[in-house]
Amino acid sequence: MSNPDEFNLSKLFPEEDLRKTFEKVFDKNVIRVIHNLASLGHFDHLEFTISTGKEAHVFRASDNHGHYRAVKIYKIETSDFKRMEDYLHFDPRFQKVKNDKRQIVFAWTQKEFSSLRKLKEAGVPAPMPLAAKENVLVMEFIGEKGEASPRLKDARIGDLEKFYENVVKAIAAMLNAKLIHGDLSEYNILVKDDMPIIIDVGQTVPTIHPNAKTFYERDIKNMLKVFHRLGMKELTYDQFYADIKRVKERKE
Repeated sequence: MSNPDEFNLSKLFPEEDLRKTFEKVFDKNVIRVIHNLASLGHFDHLEFTISTGKEAHVFRASDNHGHYRAVKIYKIETSDFKRMEDYLHFDPRFQKVKNDKRQIVFAWTQKEFSSLRKLKEAGVPAPMPLAAKENVLVMEFIGEKGEASPRLKDARIGDLEKFYENVVKAIAAMLNAKLIHGDLSEYNILVKDDMPIIIDVGQTVPTIHPNAKTFYERDIKNMLKVFHRLGMKELTYDQFYADIKRVKERKE
């Protein structure tokens, strides 16, 4: 592995503006990890930002054959590591993580990778996780012809009833995988061909988590508000809850 100072950033970042932005936001350690993941063949270039947030940026990446990837990079300094720590300590895989901001963010990245893999195995529509190293997560790119699919908050739904049924199926499949999303909302669902794609799963908790029921009920209430906004005014919490339970039990 070459010295991080010697990395040819122009190969990873074709656009000069993106390269300058990346250098300002991320440190040498992140550039080293990006270089390493690129050298392993996960991508050749980081092209542009898909989304930005307080805790992470998501970039579209591509390889030299025109295949796209999504690269999520958690920011060490601005991540809410206290919140992350609370979720991690209830997960037996991460209970021994040191009380150190960098190590907590690294563990959170691994947790999201692991949760995505479990969701895919359970048939939940979610991005396929491809690699995770330190605070960088490489995933399947969700979109058409290189254009990222919109979040639910920005999407137009063609068949609302079908979309509702697919959200119900996705939540039921998560339950059958013994996982609760914990932060489900119109910000954490992408829409592709009227199908919900579940994202941002770092905070998922197992159904045995002491607060699992509270998180689950909050997810349903959040999504109920979304469906009311979209036009399903008659949908009630009890009906939503019952529909998920019905599909879950049918799949068990």
